[in-house]
Amino acid sequence: MGILDFISKQFIDVIQWTADEPGVLASRFPMSGMEIQNGAQLVVRETQKAAFFNEGKIADIFGPGTYTLNTQTLPVLTYLKNWDKFFESPFKSDVYFFDTKDQIDRKWGTTQPLTVRDKEYGPIRLRAFGNYAYAIGDVGVFWSRLVGTAERSTSEMIEGQLRGAILTAIASKLGQSNIAFIDMAANQETFSQQLAEAIGPALQAYGIDVKSFYVQSLSLPEELQRVLDKVSSMNMLGDLNRYAQFQTAESIPIAAENPGGLA
Repeated sequence: MGILDFISKQFIDVIQWTADEPGVLASRFPMSGMEIQNGAQLVVRETQKAAFFNEGKIADIFGPGTYTLNTQTLPVLTYLKNWDKFFESPFKSDVYFFDTKDQIDRKWGTTQPLTVRDKEYGPIRLRAFGNYAYAIGDVGVFWSRLVGTAERSTSEMIEGQLRGAILTAIASKLGQSNIAFIDMAANQETFSQQLAEAIGPALQAYGIDVKSFYVQSLSLPEELQRVLDKVSSMNMLGDLNRYAQFQTAESIPIAAENPGGLA
């Protein structure tokens, strides 16, 4: 490098992410051919993480705080680049910032009815809707699965894939649960917890933690709902008949003690 090139080259002495754009989950720090000054300051705000990369591999990860960048604070990058402990030159590295706060009130729902086996009525077609919250848990996995070489990643860009993983996990859970639809609908809080446990591993595969998961609506196709309503009505009538028979049986001994009690 010539002396004029060295003088004209710009060095970065502060690295931080101040943009507060709703829905942006990861953003690459703009380098534009610049190099990071040895001893530069890295500022990571609350609900953020920062990661340094070397040739497409994640190196050092930083939580909230202010750091002086050198071989002591960048041990993995130092190893990957074969720096010695006295290295003090400017250097290049991709730096990504990640928003780790909870992404709340995200929607999920079945685009098509899920066919599940009900223990009382056999195969039924079920629709379900609700909301959930998530946050980036493992920035390395999140970057490798959902960011890669992109300049940034947004909730809009990834949530289609997340919903697909959620619905696959729900279908698998329902297929194994052998829970009656009526029981699901009657206790949606417990059912939501069971689904959250099933969905957790599916989203962790993308570096994402499930913070909350709620089922707000469970429904059946109208024709099937009418059939179930009729069955419920018939069952109710059957219960009433049995109750009437019980009441009659209970009254007979009393009537025997009081002959005037029967017409």
